Amino acid sequence: MNKATVAKWLSPQGLLLTSVAVAVVTIALKTLAWWLTDSVGLLSDAMESLVNLASAIFGLMMVTIAARPADEDHPYGHHKAEYFSSGFEGILIVVAALGIVWAASHRIFDPQPIEQVGIGLALSVVSSALNGLLAWVMFRAAKTHRSIALEADARHLVTDVWTSVGVVFGIGLVGVTGWLWLDAVVAIGVALNILKEGFHLVWRASQGLMDEAVEPEVMAQIQATLAGFEHQRGEHHIIRFDHVTSRKAGQRRFVDLHMHMPAEWSLGRAAALRTTVEQALMSDVPGLRATIQLLPSDVEAHIDDGRDIL
Repeated sequence: MNKATVAKWLSPQGLLLTSVAVAVVTIALKTLAWWLTDSVGLLSDAMESLVNLASAIFGLMMVTIAARPADEDHPYGHHKAEYFSSGFEGILIVVAALGIVWAASHRIFDPQPIEQVGIGLALSVVSSALNGLLAWVMFRAAKTHRSIALEADARHLVTDVWTSVGVVFGIGLVGVTGWLWLDAVVAIGVALNILKEGFHLVWRASQGLMDEAVEPEVMAQIQATLAGFEHQRGEHHIIRFDHVTSRKAGQRRFVDLHMHMPAEWSLGRAAALRTTVEQALMSDVPGLRATIQLLPSDVEAHIDDGRDIL
């Protein structure tokens, strides 16, 4: 396998396509496990894999849209499409969790015997191993590509793994104790756990859609880069920066700031320095786009105090 093929497979689109394929396989394995055992716990596990499939397909669509270049209608690009993927996945998780609670609640008062436990648990373990391996790869790729869609899918896969662990543990207890109602209790516990993850993904997506600031470590790098260009002569600053604001949109990051310099400088000299600063920022912070407004050293910009101006 050459480097180009590996890079294509490790791209957001390639990994989400792989996630779709793995979801189909795990659905088949877990549905077979439920059919053999008649365990509501394994049914809840299979239901979550259906959510995995829908989430991966939608995530693939959103990542493809996010990769489109900027156009006349979207001059800042389509990067925020990934937040829709994260939010959609969170909503699906919440719906699946409520469905699991509904299905399991009936079994608490009407427990059913579990059959062929060994085969059912073996199938569940195999599917969990597939999800765990894929989640590990996707987490690494999400960090490299700064992709919230990949991170959301990876988090969901990890939740699926823990769901399977809980189900296997619960069914094991049923086999040891003979308490059939434990199967339903474990399913409800699994539902509550994935419900929390669903709300987390929805919250994360909402913050991104509201132009959340870049991460603290990224802002620290921006400030460190700017500090390298600041100059002071005596008590007076020759070059200084202020009103640094930032936002992030999917894989892209944006920063806006003011650069103050001597009023007697020519426009060409000022513009050349601005270009150097912009290039340094974009080099030090991957995915960053910088917008710098030039101002004389003795001029302060009037910044909106937060009230709407009509």
